[in-house]
Amino acid sequence: MTSIAAIVLAAGKGTRMKSTRHKVLHEIAGRAMIDHLLASVEALGPERLVTVVGEAREQVQQKLGERSVFAVQEPQLGTGHAVQQAQDALAGFKGIVLVLYGDVPFVRTATMQAMIARLEADDAPAAVVLGFEPDDALRYGRVIADEAGTISKMVEYKDANEGERASSLCNSGLLAARADELFALLARVGNDNAQAEFYLPDIVNIAIADGRPCAVVTTDTPDEVAGINSRAELAAAEAQWQQLKREAAMADGVTLRAPETVFFSWDTEIAADVVVEQNVVFGPGVSVASGARIRAFSHLEGASVGEDVEVGPYARLRPGANLQTGSKVGNFVEIKNATLGAGAKASHLTYLGDATVGEGANIGAGTITCNYDGYFKHQTTIGPRAFVGSNSALIAPVTIGADAIVAAGSAVSRDVADGELRMVRAEQLVKPGWADRFHDAMKKKKKDASGK
Repeated sequence: MTSIAAIVLAAGKGTRMKSTRHKVLHEIAGRAMIDHLLASVEALGPERLVTVVGEAREQVQQKLGERSVFAVQEPQLGTGHAVQQAQDALAGFKGIVLVLYGDVPFVRTATMQAMIARLEADDAPAAVVLGFEPDDALRYGRVIADEAGTISKMVEYKDANEGERASSLCNSGLLAARADELFALLARVGNDNAQAEFYLPDIVNIAIADGRPCAVVTTDTPDEVAGINSRAELAAAEAQWQQLKREAAMADGVTLRAPETVFFSWDTEIAADVVVEQNVVFGPGVSVASGARIRAFSHLEGASVGEDVEVGPYARLRPGANLQTGSKVGNFVEIKNATLGAGAKASHLTYLGDATVGEGANIGAGTITCNYDGYFKHQTTIGPRAFVGSNSALIAPVTIGADAIVAAGSAVSRDVADGELRMVRAEQLVKPGWADRFHDAMKKKKKDASGK
């Protein structure tokens, strides 16, 4: 099996983003764009991964850690120069090298495999370029090739003549070549061009001049090679990703009442026969089991939603929320690091944090678990079939036993035994006629003050 290495170019300044954050770390669907790309690369099982960094490189190095080795491009003298900086990191490597871009995040594993397969074809091309045919070729570099995909010339737009600019086949910038040939060809690239830079595509022209064939593989999905250089392009990439995810979810049996208003995370897991109403947002780390219903205007992150669970409307599930079969979280309920047992209900206006709620328990409106003392978080345990009345405060650490009842308006700071009623209220005081006397006195005072 051929060994594979990948060079990811991420040295650009990203000035059009107008951000202190490195361009490739901006997120799409809750995931840094470079992580989208590396997920596709890592599916190939590469022997080596080299990321070429420049400005703000510490951010990229911290993000990727030991997933990659790093090469520094400084100064930045073009894409060919950038790839050359990875040569030392690939010393001794004899396999195929993929050249990729950290700001082109959606390239599929299958596309990379197609490039590798073409490089290993019988005619043994010196390099394989990934091409695409956009609706508007704009100012992309052109690939001049025949119908079989054999390249006769690569040319940057600024250096192309009118006939070459008329070609609709554009260069994505992605390339595959054998390591030894790649760096040998790069050593011969000059910078006699409009930008005075060392262009990676020039290795193709050099190889062709040597009598070596080079080939182009064309993606049937131009959006796959869309680069992201500005906030507007980032937003367009987000919209593109979300649309594809919505279509995939519906194809898998999920009902989306208003698809354009539902937003998924890169790792959202959602089963068939789930219904998602309008204006729902899934943050990272959410799984939803079959039969669940996520009602309108709910926000979920780091949550596990079991079968036949109902969430919302206007619910917030935070990390660690675990809703088991048939449970219910209603409007304006917030769950954080808490388990709601099978059939348990918190129907409205409730906060459950650092808690375990037993099966069949009922949590009344306005109930809160007081889990934080300013220094430490504490646990609340509510037993099966317990009933917690409205407007109760459960002051953790505290346990409410099975089948226990907490009367409405109670502030509970000590454990409640199984089957026990706990009522923590001040004694009700009644003063007949007091309100009438108060109103009469205040009306007279107001009249005297106004002189009327």
